[in-house]
Amino acid sequence: MLRCCVLEFEGNWEKHLPLVEFAYNNIFLSSIKMEPYEALYEKVKVIRDCLKVASDRQKPYADLKQKDIEFQIGDKVFLKVSPWKKILHFGRKGKLCPRFIGPYEIIERIGPVVYRLALPTELEKIHNVFQVSMLRRYRLDPSHVISSSEIEIQPNMTYNEELLKILAR
Repeated sequence: MLRCCVLEFEGNWEKHLPLVEFAYNNIFLSSIKMEPYEALYEKVKVIRDCLKVASDRQKPYADLKQKDIEFQIGDKVFLKVSPWKKILHFGRKGKLCPRFIGPYEIIERIGPVVYRLALPTELEKIHNVFQVSMLRRYRLDPSHVISSSEIEIQPNMTYNEELLKILAR
């Protein structure tokens, strides 16, 4: 059919290709005992039914991993940044790029699983509403706070290191 059309329409056959496709899809084919477009829609229905069965089979396993996480206004959370890997690197690239940044304070609960965060000015281009899957609870730990003291740099560009804590031996 396509060969006939190419010969008939000579150099302009690309313009008429949709018409050829429409004509072919509306012809009754004895081999499948229906029109091709009907077979296509029947296959779509079969595919949808198969996807529904697979989804129903996988749902219980997905539900086991889902956690009911709830935060209160004023809680501190870390923000997951791995989806933004190609957009923002937060100062590092590749493997050294942090997975979570923060902590940031929750200022509003928008919905059952959506919260608004108080982000700093350097992140003002990012929308400040996030789903709980993007958040991780921050628990205050005194060992996270490192006191900043001025380091005296010697004229030969060296400095004295001081031991803070022995963690293991």
